[in-house]
Amino acid sequence: MPNKALHLVFGVLGNATGLFLFLSPMVTFKRIVMKRSTEHFSGIPYVMTLLNCLLAAWYGLPFISQDNILVTAINGTGAVIESIYVLIFLIFAPKKDKAKILGLVISILAVFSTIAVVSIFGFHESKKRKLLCGFAASIFSIIMYASPLSVMRMVIKSKSVEYMPFCLSLFVFLCGTSWFIYGLIGKDPFLAVPNGFGCGLGAMQLILYAIYRGNKGETGKTSRNESLELGIGKNNQQKKSNVLH
Repeated sequence: MPNKALHLVFGVLGNATGLFLFLSPMVTFKRIVMKRSTEHFSGIPYVMTLLNCLLAAWYGLPFISQDNILVTAINGTGAVIESIYVLIFLIFAPKKDKAKILGLVISILAVFSTIAVVSIFGFHESKKRKLLCGFAASIFSIIMYASPLSVMRMVIKSKSVEYMPFCLSLFVFLCGTSWFIYGLIGKDPFLAVPNGFGCGLGAMQLILYAIYRGNKGETGKTSRNESLELGIGKNNQQKKSNVLH
């Protein structure tokens, strides 16, 4: 009984911190709408996050895995939010970028549809169904969590956290930790492993922040065109992009 209560508590915490992460790019999209241009922002992270949300939401459904409805709740919400971001990006992106993003959207929908159809009609055993969907969701979850690596590299190189917001790093850590513990309590490696990876990366970001927190302004002269945010990359004049979750 205590395990079920803890399972619920950490699932709710995961939903709360996950919602913050999904909503964090709203400032960027407000800017895009106001300027009616995507400028140098990349839409690819949003499309990939959309695929991750779709796969995770599908994995959490009762006929795929048991007692994971909270996983479906937050990732279903995330899929709606990311779809809105992608739609806004498609409206205001240049023709070349619009075609690339649209092609990517079609591709990820094809991937998700294939996995969903195969899991329903290709596997009659629930264990095999869970294995397929779990592996797919885990792979793309790890890819999503790995996106801050370029940001962390820049922080180490510049010795500045100017473009690595503390609150965002904190919630990456809290979200990964909540779902990691949730997966451990539920004995679900497809939730524990990728979110354990996210927890570790979030902790590394916080450690870097603690080391370089006094140097926020030192990269201002050289990195004015670089911006970091959840699931968003902005290219500088040399077209280097930095992406955070």
